[in-house]
Amino acid sequence: MAYNFITAEEAALMVKNGDTFGLSGFTAPGVSKRIIEAIAKRAEKEHEAGREFKINIFSGASTNDHVDGILARTNTINRRAPYQNTPDLRKRINAHDAHYFDRHLSEMAQETRYGFYGDIDYAVIEAAAIDENGEIVLGCGVGNIPTYAPLAKKIFVELNEALPHQLYGMHDIYKPADPPYRREIPIYSPKDRIGSPVLKVDPSKIIGIVRTNELDGVKSFTKPDETSRKIGANVVDFLISEYRKGGIPKEFLPLQSGVGNVANAVLDYLLHDKELPSFMMYTEVVQDSVLELLRAGKCSFASTCSMTFSNEVESQLFSDLSFFHDKIVLRPAEISNNPEVIRRLGVIAMNTALEADIFGNVNSSHVLGQRMMNGIGGSGDFCRNGYISIFSCPSVSKGGLISNIVPHVAHVDSSEHSVDIIITDQGIADLRGKDPVQRAHEIIENCANPEYRPLLREYMNLGNQGQTPISLHSAFAFHEAFAERGDMHLTDFAKYVK
Repeated sequence: MAYNFITAEEAALMVKNGDTFGLSGFTAPGVSKRIIEAIAKRAEKEHEAGREFKINIFSGASTNDHVDGILARTNTINRRAPYQNTPDLRKRINAHDAHYFDRHLSEMAQETRYGFYGDIDYAVIEAAAIDENGEIVLGCGVGNIPTYAPLAKKIFVELNEALPHQLYGMHDIYKPADPPYRREIPIYSPKDRIGSPVLKVDPSKIIGIVRTNELDGVKSFTKPDETSRKIGANVVDFLISEYRKGGIPKEFLPLQSGVGNVANAVLDYLLHDKELPSFMMYTEVVQDSVLELLRAGKCSFASTCSMTFSNEVESQLFSDLSFFHDKIVLRPAEISNNPEVIRRLGVIAMNTALEADIFGNVNSSHVLGQRMMNGIGGSGDFCRNGYISIFSCPSVSKGGLISNIVPHVAHVDSSEHSVDIIITDQGIADLRGKDPVQRAHEIIENCANPEYRPLLREYMNLGNQGQTPISLHSAFAFHEAFAERGDMHLTDFAKYVK
């Protein structure tokens, strides 16, 4: 079939106010580089003319400035899901200019197929290659496009000439059947491949191909600071301790790791560790440090949804694809984050928190319980189903004005029932098999910053009788103090006790 090559601006002219877009990609890799930008520029003109013009964006996870950034600045987003992380969109969400609903990443694709969120008008797919039969070699992120593309009424393809055709074979595109016909997902090792190396779409639905030539534009992470290094060392010390006593099998288990400086610090310590054996990863994102682990043989294989590499490391990957080709597999988000597979493989889950409370509840998404930061992402998928669930965060932020260990989190994303281990720069709290009071003592003495420990001990004495000694009047005293004067330090709890 002969495809129609068009410009991004021509694609934008086909779009109507209220259309829903399903995008390929997961984080920056694989998302639109040009078409969505052209839609945002068209929206500016529509708004200047006094006409309403907004679209709905469904993705695999976060995107980047090409999508969420420019759409937010031009106020072009109506509904957005399942995850975001750009400052401009965050402002729109918290001002109620954009309607963001936060979903577990493993659920978004299937819920879209179930019809929960309405029709998909357009899919935008970044491709390394496409043939006349509609077989597409995707880029460095898959996300939910195996669901969005078949559902979409029309499809745009961005053919990115910066992506090598040799990416063919690194993808494993598999879509489970929907209930009541779903069967087991036959992944028994991170290495197992169960689907197709290409995304197959109906070629008659492809209404335009836009040529691009651009890497994903992921910025290099800054080197871990002292606090991140301490957290990283504590996480690896915990893994070594568990391994020594047989809490982790001698073969070791697959690891999942979030994104950011703390995750990088953990992976850096694993790179230089001499005691733990080589391991595999079953995760949603691999970042720069994973390529080093693969090159060194410390990580033997990585199953992921996205290769979120900085431009420099992405170029290194492409120049040495023959080495990495059989060491990485890219899956759809509902497979990379699938609870069934995570539990079967015994994945050790390592995620970060905004804050944790003394009873083991974790807030991953809301500042002061009100303002959306990024979203829950995949942390809930892995936390609830992991072999061991670890959450880490600095004990304090903003030079000590914020304690990230609080009497009660202001928003709960992962509850005490799912969180096994909390780790900060101060130490490790093992919550397994402990009641709420025992967990509180463990977290206060091992994870809270020494500046805040006396206050947290005092709070424990305020609680009513019962299994979980919370004080309804003072549970959010830290948060109230920060909202009032920008500092969580209290003289005492007198003001917050009736």
